[in-house]
Amino acid sequence: MKLAIIGLPQSGKSTIFRALTGARGEAGLEVFTKTEPHLSTVTVYDERVDFLTHLVKPKKTTYAKVEYLLPAEIASEGAKSESGQWSEIRTCDALLHVVRNFKGLSGTEPNPEQDFWAMEEEMILSDLAVAEKRMERLELDIKRGKKEGVGELELLRQCKELLEQEIPLRSNKELSSRPELRGFTFLSAKPQLIVINNDDEDESIPTWERAPRDAEMIVIRGRLEMDIANMTEEEAKEFLEAYNIQDSALDRTIAASYKLLDLISFFTAGEQEVKAWSVPAGTPALEAAGTIHSDIKKGFIRAEVVAFEDLKRYGTFQAVKKAGVMRLEGKEYIVKDGDIIHFRFNV
Repeated sequence: MKLAIIGLPQSGKSTIFRALTGARGEAGLEVFTKTEPHLSTVTVYDERVDFLTHLVKPKKTTYAKVEYLLPAEIASEGAKSESGQWSEIRTCDALLHVVRNFKGLSGTEPNPEQDFWAMEEEMILSDLAVAEKRMERLELDIKRGKKEGVGELELLRQCKELLEQEIPLRSNKELSSRPELRGFTFLSAKPQLIVINNDDEDESIPTWERAPRDAEMIVIRGRLEMDIANMTEEEAKEFLEAYNIQDSALDRTIAASYKLLDLISFFTAGEQEVKAWSVPAGTPALEAAGTIHSDIKKGFIRAEVVAFEDLKRYGTFQAVKKAGVMRLEGKEYIVKDGDIIHFRFNV
């Protein structure tokens, strides 16, 4: 899972990036340049992985990972065409849209709602340029007698109609999720988590007159949580209690990101490795097998499945088998969050 951190200049994107990536001690404070992108990978700690590791005692334990991309700065005005910065963002699975809700360096009052829609408009304009360029090519090909692009052209016309009304493509999930459009990596089609970057003492979400219907919203006190992320565990605990922060900015963001992308976790557990795997909810067992290795998918026979809560209840895999709650499932079985799966295959 890879998420891009976007927002207007002075919104605090670098601060949020450091608050997230410093929380596990995996990235410390460093000098940031606006002209260079920054990418950091953080661990998704999961108590279920810890339980399995304690039980199985594997040689290796692998948690799920999340990548955060802080792109090179994008100008706040005049972004009407594709750019190298937008190209970096297009490869990501979702967006963390940071909006300023603190006084600026010059004392300017924040207007998070206005800032959000300004960036949203830039993404819509960029998508519109991409759609129109492709439509021109398809229309020319159709005039020359090539009819293969008729269906794609119709989908792009529907996209253009929405974009011209300044409506992001994510508002129409049926349209934006069409496989024929996947290669365009439209920005306004990507799931979006709005990060309200508040002052240290402000825990509230601001009231908006025109709140987006298709994006989740969380509050992060950027400067405060960046400092906490780089403290020792003992120091951080004191500040978390003092400022009434139940979970770190990273843990809250990860949880919101999994919800945003509708992701679940299943696990594999053996002597060599215990590992967490993230897949979209509704994934069949055959596709889940393919996330591990293409050979497992190709030679799939069946899946041995144990629900984590059953394993926790009975304590061991042997006890689970004896209780009759270990199941043999086929290719069409829909993987559930917390499933521990052993795939049987033959290639």
